[in-house]
Amino acid sequence: MEDVLAAVGPRLKRIRKQRDCTLAALSEITGISVSTLSRLESGRRKPSLELLLPIAHAHQVPLDELVGAPPVGDPRVRLKPLARGDSTVVPLTQQAGGLQAFKMVIGASRSTPELRTHEGYEWLYVLGGTLRLVLAEHDLVLKVGEAAEFDTRLPHWFGSTGEAPVEVLSLFGAQGERMHVRAKPRATR
Repeated sequence: MEDVLAAVGPRLKRIRKQRDCTLAALSEITGISVSTLSRLESGRRKPSLELLLPIAHAHQVPLDELVGAPPVGDPRVRLKPLARGDSTVVPLTQQAGGLQAFKMVIGASRSTPELRTHEGYEWLYVLGGTLRLVLAEHDLVLKVGEAAEFDTRLPHWFGSTGEAPVEVLSLFGAQGERMHVRAKPRATR
């Protein structure tokens, strides 16, 4: 922690100089005395939130940039596969609620349809193998690179065609959220 605080002063000075700003000008903008700003930059004064917030505002930078805060946590998703028979489901999202992402490897033995219904909306993308999707009166076969989306209140089932396992990416919204894909940015007016 002391190392982080010790690095604040030189960082404040560097940012101020990059903006071609004098201590007097920064003092006028922030209301912090020149002597306090000088002591902050030299490390003779410990930084506090009450001093750093006006400086961040004056330089128009996030507070994190002034203090050199380390990135928040490890962004990697820790995969915890769930085995069900000869199939494996790997959750790719960690937060509860909202859209959930899963990678599924569905074994060849899961090939007999057992239709079910529930609240939600699902989007499937075939990564490998061949997927059989039964949706209401439709019986579809999807190959690598093909996708399907459907309201899960319709009777549905998906699995292998029985020939080999199938790998699927699934996005599921329990509240019926739909995926939104934007091909190009909206035009600005």
